[in-house]
Amino acid sequence: MMSKPPLVQTETHDPRYATIELWPTTTILESLAEAQMAATALVRAAVPSLEAVVESAVPRLRDGGRLFYVGAGTAGRVGIQDGVELTPTYGWPADRLVLMLAGGNDAQSKAVEGAEDDEDSAIREMAEHRVGPKDVVFGIAASGNTPYSCAALGAARRAGALTIGISCVAETRLLRESELGILLPTGPEAIAGSTRLKAGTAQKAALNLLSTTLMIRLGHVYCGLMVDMRVTNAKLGRRAVEMVRCLAGGSDAEIGEALRVSSGNVKRAVLLRHGMTLEEAEVALMENDNNLHAVLTGVKKV
Repeated sequence: MMSKPPLVQTETHDPRYATIELWPTTTILESLAEAQMAATALVRAAVPSLEAVVESAVPRLRDGGRLFYVGAGTAGRVGIQDGVELTPTYGWPADRLVLMLAGGNDAQSKAVEGAEDDEDSAIREMAEHRVGPKDVVFGIAASGNTPYSCAALGAARRAGALTIGISCVAETRLLRESELGILLPTGPEAIAGSTRLKAGTAQKAALNLLSTTLMIRLGHVYCGLMVDMRVTNAKLGRRAVEMVRCLAGGSDAEIGEALRVSSGNVKRAVLLRHGMTLEEAEVALMENDNNLHAVLTGVKKV
């Protein structure tokens, strides 16, 4: 008779919460909050691993590579949540963002039976996206053993992509399949097996740190402002005006004209306000790796 495989740490039952349903509401909330704080502390401890990822990823992305987020269930949806914000917030090109969720789009709002076990689908999807050496792939799985995520990461690594495994359990297949691993050992949850709790928080925080730092290193932030933000509504339009005013000055009419000419791009509007034409701004940014600091230093020296 075959023995059952042991439960991974994220699936085990924590006896401290054995009677949680009987606790006062305040006690439940305080205990859950404490667990969330512990999860973010683990992300702080993982900063050296996060730094290694950023340093390895920046050259590939600067060379035109794409960002992939791969996962199943909660972990996959956490990845999507992080990835979809990069285009509106930092102007990251939509055609350089790939979001792979086991079960496809339907799995964003409901469980798709058997999707997380479908390794063939993961390998096929990676092939369809033509993953290659310039690409950076985040594979996310609380257990570190989700077949879909592990197979996708393995296929990407064989194709030469930079692969990063984010796991809440040590010595797992996901970490073995990846070139760089990030371990966030969150342990058992207050509600056994509900990895939308500590594990989900730790994964989202880690991805938040990674993607934000990548965008900073790739030149999409200047003076703490998101100068490649996409202006998609009135609120963001007002924010763009205030950013240009802060960084380059000018009247409302002058700022409005600079934003009009630059199609709403704050970074380019700032350079227009410094006396460049749009064509000159584009060339200067291209020659300086999209770094507004470097461009403005050159402008001020003239």
